Amino acid sequence: MKNLFTKIRKEFDHRTRLGIMSMLVVNDWVDFTTLKEMLGLQDGTLASHLKKLESNEFIKIKKEFIGRKPQTSYAVTDAGRKAFTDHLDALEEIIRQSK
Repeated sequence: MKNLFTKIRKEFDHRTRLGIMSMLVVNDWVDFTTLKEMLGLQDGTLASHLKKLESNEFIKIKKEFIGRKPQTSYAVTDAGRKAFTDHLDALEEIIRQSK
């Protein structure tokens, strides 16, 4: 079981980052406003968690204009998907082994 704990990623230890990644792995792209509303966060709080995930190259950003309004959207990278999946798999295995 000790080996499993090495697969737990500290980047996902906060519920906000866990929520962001959960939304991104099941959607192609999610815009900032949708993430903010779904997770019930303030702009600054969400932005800081997104920055942490981006700095680890777990997410990518797309900025575009919809009509005349700017829109920022996010998607999970391949590396982010693998890290998050490995993290969840390790958590599930720890739970299984503790029963």
